[in-house]
Amino acid sequence: MDIVYSALVFLHLLGMAGIVSGWLMQLIAGHAKAPKVLLHSSLLQLATGLLLVGVAEMGDGDLNHMKIGVKLVVAFAVAVLGVVNLRKPSTGLATAAGVLTLVNVAVAVFW
Repeated sequence: MDIVYSALVFLHLLGMAGIVSGWLMQLIAGHAKAPKVLLHSSLLQLATGLLLVGVAEMGDGDLNHMKIGVKLVVAFAVAVLGVVNLRKPSTGLATAAGVLTLVNVAVAVFW
């Protein structure tokens, strides 16, 4: 089960890196593929986050459900911003998604 958990953490971090890189691609260069990167990375992070919680629930550790709920709401907001940004690309939407991703990382680390 450790290998599954490690693979999910790897994919989760890869999704976070994709969101931040898509944000910077759209902000700095106005790259046309940035909205797709942002959307797919946000969906990857949302899916792997849910799977990580499922794997953690199967273990015997205690989970902070309030923290998980806050992270889920923020991740869902990033995914919604990714969908809206794909339909009508805007640096403001990409910035909001990038900042919310950094907030989600801060919640994960400092809470």
